[in-house]
Amino acid sequence: MRILLPALLAFALSACSFVGFPGVYRIDVEQGNIVTQEQLDQLQPGMSRRQVRFLLGTPLVEDTFNPDRWDYSYSKRNGLDVLADSKLTVIFDGDSLVDVRGDAAPAAFREEVPAESDSSFPEDDRT
Repeated sequence: MRILLPALLAFALSACSFVGFPGVYRIDVEQGNIVTQEQLDQLQPGMSRRQVRFLLGTPLVEDTFNPDRWDYSYSKRNGLDVLADSKLTVIFDGDSLVDVRGDAAPAAFREEVPAESDSSFPEDDRT
């Protein structure tokens, strides 16, 4: 009986941590760099590292094996739920900005997609 009661109590407490306590408030946790579309639109090819750092802030990750790549990531979580998540990679060639990749592309780095015409499919002559 002396072993059964502590074991039952330990099991009950561990079950509470699995389910979670009802009514417990969880705060939103923001981590990383918040990069807005306005900041991205100011990026131009050929900008220096100093200019990019001024616009976007210090990168969250500076790759030690590839010094020409900066990674900006951002996540907003509430407990285990991910509310927002974004990633941005800035590529340099020496001290010159060459490419920006990520969830939102700056205006200067967007690839032009050719517009498709309506006559791309032949009309069916069957009546």
